[in-house]
Amino acid sequence: MSGKVAPIVFSGAKSLGVELSPDAAATFDAYYALLEHKGGSVNLTAIKGATDVANLHFLDSIALLKAARFSNARVIDIGSGAGFPGIPIKIAEPSVSLTALDSAKKRVAFLSGLCDELEIKAEFIQARAEDAAHYPEIRESYDIALSRAVARLNILCEMCLPFVAVGGVFIAMKGADPAGEISEAGAAIETLGAQLYGVYNYEIPGTGIAHSAVLIKKTHAAPGKYPRRYARMLNSPL
Repeated sequence: MSGKVAPIVFSGAKSLGVELSPDAAATFDAYYALLEHKGGSVNLTAIKGATDVANLHFLDSIALLKAARFSNARVIDIGSGAGFPGIPIKIAEPSVSLTALDSAKKRVAFLSGLCDELEIKAEFIQARAEDAAHYPEIRESYDIALSRAVARLNILCEMCLPFVAVGGVFIAMKGADPAGEISEAGAAIETLGAQLYGVYNYEIPGTGIAHSAVLIKKTHAAPGKYPRRYARMLNSPL
């Protein structure tokens, strides 16, 4: 298999228990090339080089496919940035109906152009999450919400759980030991109509780096006043 990242992603995905088609693996080469060519002007990622991008972006994203059922799911990637984790998941599992949300016009333009180049069908929303979560047409309408943001879990729950339909799941990507954040977020999870569903622990192949995905299941509708403005979330977290 040729290309800079395709062999790494193909073999790494297999180690994670995810079978990629050769065409999907090749798409990651095109994705990497576009990141290298256009990503710098938009300041998308500090991670550079084929090996690190393949491992720390692509495989880290693909690992989530073992954390929940993505087949035919309606998925929103909140704070998508350079497209992680949503676009690698869409490449690996084409049946996903993907929406990428980001607040920055330049990042959304990059994502739209990227998907055009890669012939990936997706929807894009340029808005702050705390605003978009109040849009009636998308509120509580997704099977899965994803976030790779570095915010604390209690803040992420308020921003992301209002997007999730009852019975759906919010997946927050975290480090090796999220127990402290999970405990801190207990009140937020309950207030927003959800419960802790589990924690999926994984290691990125070939790196020795351990990460986790915190799974929070929506059990009933979130109160309409949430999410609040971001400053209010920070100053008075749930």
